Amino acid sequence: MSEELFLEYLQLIDEHAWLFWSGVGFVFLAIVFIHDIFQKKHTIKHNFPIVGHIRYLFEKIGPELRQYWVANDKEEMPFNRAERSWVYATAKSQNNNFGFGTTELLYDAGYPIIKHSAFPFSDSKAKFIEGDSSMIPALKVMGEFRNRKKLYRPASIVNISAMSYGSLGERAVSSLNKGAKIARCYHNTGEGGLSPYHNFGADVMWQLGTGYFGARDEHGRFSLDRFLKRLSDNPNVRAIEIKLSQGAKPGKGGILPGAKVTKEIAEIRGIKPGQDCISPNAHTEFDDVKSLIEFIEKIATESGLPVGIKSAVGESKFWEELAIRMKETGHGPDFITIDGGEGGTGAAPLTFTDHVSLPFKVGFARVYKIFQNYGLDDRVVWIGSGKLGFPDRAIVAFAMGCDLIHVARETMMSIGCIQAQKCHTGHCPAGVATQSKWLQAGLDVELKAKRAANYIKGFRKELLSVAHACGYEHPLQFTGNDIEIGAGQNRFRTLTEVLEYERVPVRFTTMMDYTSHITALG
Repeated sequence: MSEELFLEYLQLIDEHAWLFWSGVGFVFLAIVFIHDIFQKKHTIKHNFPIVGHIRYLFEKIGPELRQYWVANDKEEMPFNRAERSWVYATAKSQNNNFGFGTTELLYDAGYPIIKHSAFPFSDSKAKFIEGDSSMIPALKVMGEFRNRKKLYRPASIVNISAMSYGSLGERAVSSLNKGAKIARCYHNTGEGGLSPYHNFGADVMWQLGTGYFGARDEHGRFSLDRFLKRLSDNPNVRAIEIKLSQGAKPGKGGILPGAKVTKEIAEIRGIKPGQDCISPNAHTEFDDVKSLIEFIEKIATESGLPVGIKSAVGESKFWEELAIRMKETGHGPDFITIDGGEGGTGAAPLTFTDHVSLPFKVGFARVYKIFQNYGLDDRVVWIGSGKLGFPDRAIVAFAMGCDLIHVARETMMSIGCIQAQKCHTGHCPAGVATQSKWLQAGLDVELKAKRAANYIKGFRKELLSVAHACGYEHPLQFTGNDIEIGAGQNRFRTLTEVLEYERVPVRFTTMMDYTSHITALG
């Protein structure tokens, strides 16, 4: 084609642009129409060519449409818009107050009411550790009862829960670790194990799952030598958590889709890149209570660190036997993390997510009562997990017997998660639960670290504010009698009456007497 003829065509297109682009559009739609008619994969597209694509588009963006256009502020799950707004505002140091009055149904069964005191604890009497008005140290010391070599008092009663590098991207993990350092809380690695992105200075709780990632031999079994070598390279590890199960997929190993298994993740975990990483559903190092306790004691002896377990709650026989053996031998876990069935996950089968394991309040109460019956409740550091990232829920957990809480999805929201519910696909639009370099590029680590810290510190400040309103200096002073639970129209019962037990009263003097963490962290 000559240059003159080409220029004539361009002039003709310019003069009849609408006709040209209409023709292009018609040809495109004709191709789509023919493709839809002859493809056999999607019935809707075959029966309704072109138009059928709209259905799949709406299905794909359904969560976003419901979030922003359809659902009201208290309707969405697992976290409604009001809850997410509080997290976002707190993380950004914006106004996180709400106006006009409550929109909750206060008379609904199960609704908790925190009873304030006629004589609050005066804010003017409050003492702040290192001048930080958000600091709330743990009252118990991990490993103290069993005389571990490296005792650990967490500087914060609110800490970042188990979320693996692999499920979350490197920038998300880095943001959370740096945020944990700023907020002076610890960061649980999740069963994916220790990565370079857990090494920015925060205290770390290393979780060992059934895959023993980072501490496994070439056959996938636990290797004490590799475990100790990894510990020597990561001096910020302060405790070890053995994961028996988690609330969102109890009795089933972790699932990391092959799309997320990069070369780096494969090297960290000791697996093959690009292949689905499905952890075994059971440990190979123990298969009963006796061998579990032996494994705990071996790790604690060799590392010197406090060692605990994490589990969702199903049948009670295990917990009964564990308590009996701990009573008889004086050995066992230094801490127990109870995860509720409402807890989150990057990927799990629907039945496990919805129907396997008890919700937190039911499961925790059953286990705590068993240990209380054997006089062991005060010999263990109790940790709660499962949608506890809001002050009212945390206070209920403390009144039930928790000494610490772990928070996961709420901290994800603090660094940008929009609850798109695409964690299992590797296509998280916020760049949090993905390994895509492009999607992660929008996540500024330093900015998000500050927001994660703001959320933790803002959370703790509100906990202190409510505690003061109820006459307490420390949130762990709450008891079941300070909370009433809706039991039908115009009827309320104390949490103690509902649970049929009272947590062991905490031994508390004043905030400044619980500063043993400062030397360790400073």
